[in-house]
Amino acid sequence: VQLQASGGGLVQPGGTLKLSCVASGFTLSAYTVSWFRQAPGKEREWVSAIRHTDTNPRYADSVKGRFTISRDNAKNTAYLQMNSLKPEDTATYYCARGRPSLGAIRNVQIYYDWGQGTQVTVSS
Repeated sequence: VQLQASGGGLVQPGGTLKLSCVASGFTLSAYTVSWFRQAPGKEREWVSAIRHTDTNPRYADSVKGRFTISRDNAKNTAYLQMNSLKPEDTATYYCARGRPSLGAIRNVQIYYDWGQGTQVTVSS
């Protein structure tokens, strides 16, 4: 079982990036996939999720309207499209799989497996 996150990089404010999370060893659509991020000196925070029980995406208020989560079942891959990036989006981004209830979707402890993280830096 493995999650492989990629797609991070250095981008100017207002720019875009698309992160990918490739799953192996399990069927991604059978699980909730969430993206989290962690900035230096801060706790890991939940960013977005697409649940296994429905396809309605969920977003943290800080990224709503700018980020879009999606999943390609044929490729067993989840994505996070990030538009209008801000310096405060700078962090290491992680994908994770689990089966949280909707109320626990932000809980880091609930998730079974994590990708290795991909660095996103937004700076001019």
